[in-house]
Amino acid sequence: MLLREEIEKFNQQFRDMAPAEVAETMDEATAGLKQSDLEAGAVKAGDSAPDFDLPELAGGKLSLTGLLAEGPLVINFYRGAWCPYCNLEMQALQAALPDIEAAGGRLIAIAPETAAHAGEIRDKGNLTFPLLQDKDNAVARRYGLVFTLPEALRPIYEAFDIDIADNQGNDAFELPMPATYIIGTDGIIAHAFVDADYTQRMEPADIIKALKSL
Repeated sequence: MLLREEIEKFNQQFRDMAPAEVAETMDEATAGLKQSDLEAGAVKAGDSAPDFDLPELAGGKLSLTGLLAEGPLVINFYRGAWCPYCNLEMQALQAALPDIEAAGGRLIAIAPETAAHAGEIRDKGNLTFPLLQDKDNAVARRYGLVFTLPEALRPIYEAFDIDIADNQGNDAFELPMPATYIIGTDGIIAHAFVDADYTQRMEPADIIKALKSL
């Protein structure tokens, strides 16, 4: 099953159980983000990828420069272990990992969550690719991905037992837009997928196709 089909299935299940006013508020917030200039501010294909040096969940640090010395890189920015769409995406990426690597790429994922919560998404999806901890969204900000969670969504998240402050270790209520970047060994972004609608994610098959075109 394609990732978008998995997401559509989850969306239908959610709408079947969620109160209509909750779904409407969430849709309005997403529409507002889509209508803003949020996506336009993100780095795009043809740009130089901002460098980073971040701690990895398994220990040590990874830098963009060091990773690109080994070949093309796929960077996935995700919101956190609390996000069901991120979990579906991580599991799809794990399933596609052998093909990503066969196409010459290396995959990493970056999120602002603490190590304890990153461990949850790793264990849930049996993930074997590196998870990097982006404290206070410092790197996501350099990629132009950060926004503040709308006030209208905060009580809804709380009702779903989603504690953003605990997940990130701060009370800024900032999140990264989910994004996928494919970066060539020259440090230039060859392909960028950025969407203010958090339910939209890049298909793993499209990642593989982009890698093969480098």
